[in-house]
Amino acid sequence: MITLEQLKAKLAAGRISRRGFMEGALALGATVAGAELMMGKALAGPSKGGTFIQALTGGATTDSLDPAKILDTYMINVNSGQLHNNLTEIGPDNQLRPELAESWEASADASSWTFKIRQGVEFHNGKTLDANDVVASFQHHMGEKTESAAKGIVKAITEVKADGKDTVVFILDGGSADFPFIVSDYHLAICPAKADGTMDWQDGTGTGGYKLVSFEPGVNTIVERNPNYWKEGAAWFDSIENLFISDVTARTSGVMGGKLHSMNKLDLKTAGLLEKNPNVNLLITYGNQHATLPMHSDKAPFDDNNVRLALKWAIDRAQLVKTILRGFGEMGNDHPLGPANIYRATPEELPQRDYDADKAKYYIKQAGLDKLSVELYVASSAFEGAVEAGSLFQESARKAGIEITLNRAPDDGYWSNIWLVKPFTASYWGGRPTEDWIFSQIYSKGADWNESRWDHDRFNKILIEARAELDNAKRREMYIEMQRILHHEGGSIIPLFMAYTHATSKKIGMSDQIASNWELDGHKNGERWWFA
Repeated sequence: MITLEQLKAKLAAGRISRRGFMEGALALGATVAGAELMMGKALAGPSKGGTFIQALTGGATTDSLDPAKILDTYMINVNSGQLHNNLTEIGPDNQLRPELAESWEASADASSWTFKIRQGVEFHNGKTLDANDVVASFQHHMGEKTESAAKGIVKAITEVKADGKDTVVFILDGGSADFPFIVSDYHLAICPAKADGTMDWQDGTGTGGYKLVSFEPGVNTIVERNPNYWKEGAAWFDSIENLFISDVTARTSGVMGGKLHSMNKLDLKTAGLLEKNPNVNLLITYGNQHATLPMHSDKAPFDDNNVRLALKWAIDRAQLVKTILRGFGEMGNDHPLGPANIYRATPEELPQRDYDADKAKYYIKQAGLDKLSVELYVASSAFEGAVEAGSLFQESARKAGIEITLNRAPDDGYWSNIWLVKPFTASYWGGRPTEDWIFSQIYSKGADWNESRWDHDRFNKILIEARAELDNAKRREMYIEMQRILHHEGGSIIPLFMAYTHATSKKIGMSDQIASNWELDGHKNGERWWFA
């Protein structure tokens, strides 16, 4: 049965009408005067206060405050969603909007972009934001010697320069119609510039809604509200305690028991129990998040595309959607474009690959093998249900004559010690709002996050051409061809597209529009949520 507090939270979030609230409150025994008073308080909007405690996945003892080295959920949420801002951001409506940039303008061929920087913004240390901070922040990710995970997506920038205090000009090596989207990437957070022109990231200073209090990698991070935050109507909590809790049972118990206000990545087998808890809300959003099983395409046996195809046909995707996702998602088709991408191939343009043991056996023979044996590394943090998915893959592959040895790795350090290191691993991607972004960051030659070490001449050529193509019909044809290349020759099995799953205390208020570009309201929950 719903409570008065739950009714107030729904009204504050715009999920019920005033009439619906009054009817519900009166049915629960409130007087007309009392119900009107409660309604007035609820409609007053979000109010500041309280310590928000959330459990996040994807943390590690190797975590760093360097935006260039962000690897997973925990530091995306803390570093990008709380401490820093970008030039642009994806709003709750999933549309691009200005953040630290007030406006931008492209040259006729989209090879040069000019951004006007927002005036009057202060860093946590009192320094006023200017163009030099933006230049230093981008140069941190550029050049051959950089260790930044964003190296692939900024590779097209040949020069970034300040034109006065409030203007930054980016010169690209060719046209890029999507460049304003690219600068919203969580690695490209704006930090203050040092006197020598390098970026100062060491103490977590940014322009974000919260200031760093303490940072213990792989354990917790505490932040407090930035009293001079430039955004109006944002960053409502007095402080946030971010806990890294890899164990889903512990996260679930914490939310159900009221010790945690939020968790991400539910155990879908027990989501029904959470939903029945009168003090908990389930929050499910659908975007481009997907699971991958990348194979190092430069190392035997995965350097033979016949082996890769055998493994792609040997995984039972429908079974994974039913068993692992419990219906909260859909089958993947061995390319990374999801339902939110505008150039995603239709089933008619690229038929869905299903489980077929006979085809898997055929490609094993085409590889000149009598049998195939491979090792697959998995961890709970790789994606929801990754360990169980590995076991199901092991079973379906065995029927096709493929022996998969399953190695379960520890969650702590998985992204630094296993992923990109071992030749066959489990992984996931939050998806990207544009096709060029995800193709450039993960599948282009030389990209630091090219997790399958894949290199395809035709794909790389079209990637550059499509980036500069301003005719949407021609651009679509290019991206369809690139999806086909990945489907038939790519180095990654992409079996699942997964919903983002969360549970929150009913004390938490939020807008009725929730961003789905990433989990946790686009990783902006720290500034977009409040205590209702």
